Amino acid sequence: MSDTGTVIIDELSVPIVLAPMAGGPSTPELTAAVTAAGGLGVLAAGYLSATETAARLAATRALTTAPFGINLFTPGPPTPPAAFADYLAELGAKHEVGTPKYDTDDWDAKLDLLVATPVAVVTFTFGCPTAAEVARLHAVGSEVWVTITSAAEARIAAEAGADVLIAQGAEAGGHRATFVDRVADDSTDPLGLLALLQVLTLAVDLPIVATGGISTGAGIAATLAAGAAAAQLGTAFLRCPEAGTNPVHRAALGAATPTMLTRAFTGRRARGLRNRFMDEHSATAPVAYPEIHYATAPLRAAARTAGNPEEVNLWAGQTHALTSELPAGELVHVLAADTKTALKRALSRRIQDC
Repeated sequence: MSDTGTVIIDELSVPIVLAPMAGGPSTPELTAAVTAAGGLGVLAAGYLSATETAARLAATRALTTAPFGINLFTPGPPTPPAAFADYLAELGAKHEVGTPKYDTDDWDAKLDLLVATPVAVVTFTFGCPTAAEVARLHAVGSEVWVTITSAAEARIAAEAGADVLIAQGAEAGGHRATFVDRVADDSTDPLGLLALLQVLTLAVDLPIVATGGISTGAGIAATLAAGAAAAQLGTAFLRCPEAGTNPVHRAALGAATPTMLTRAFTGRRARGLRNRFMDEHSATAPVAYPEIHYATAPLRAAARTAGNPEEVNLWAGQTHALTSELPAGELVHVLAADTKTALKRALSRRIQDC
């Protein structure tokens, strides 16, 4: 945050942030297109080495001179092999299974890279960086944004020095950003976005970016009215030509297929389009990320090659049926115009005195 108390959100032409979407959909072209249209493009670095991340950063900088962001996965602890041995045996009876492994997603090297070649915003998912790590990024002029799903996580991020909170509602596609994924928590309903925003505005005094189930201008307007400074959209951009969305995934979006939360593909709770693999394995899938992510990689790759949507993680938010195939820049302009219209319509409604 600057000395004036402002953050980059305050300088955007439109209050739209691109969700990073690691694993393929995120590209320099998509990041640059959203940025050029007046929003904030955020590049995904999840699953990439520091060397690959540097190449993506260079490609993005070649496409835009405007500020953009990058997202890192905060590493968690390894999982004992005994915790997922039975699940691997279950999968291996029907599928080609790879080698489960633990890694930190090249965490230290990526932080060093971003200190050496700073970007405007560094966002974090799956946990909160330490106060010392936040200070390193602040020292080179980067804002630090932390994705949270509860007031307790928001307080942790605020204490570490975060400049902005990304509030992820239960409607969001892809992995839940919870700091600690626990089976014991599954019996508790995760907070939807509007509920989370209302809780957070009373819990912390930081700018909030809302994310989860937002695919229209009306959705953006609702989050702004609920206290968010901007909205982060991911699923809405999956069908844009600039996105690197796999053809199997792209073809499945826009239909009325329901979504569900599952650990079956990666060992971490995530929302995607419901398919056979999720139905067969969600009940027995353990908490074991990233070990299960690597173990299922071969079967997911085979399914994508075969054009089989039943064995692929089709991450998507609850409003995926509302997505379009517009170019990303055009989509940002349409969403911005629709947001203005929705806000004006809401303000025009008469509210009578009690």
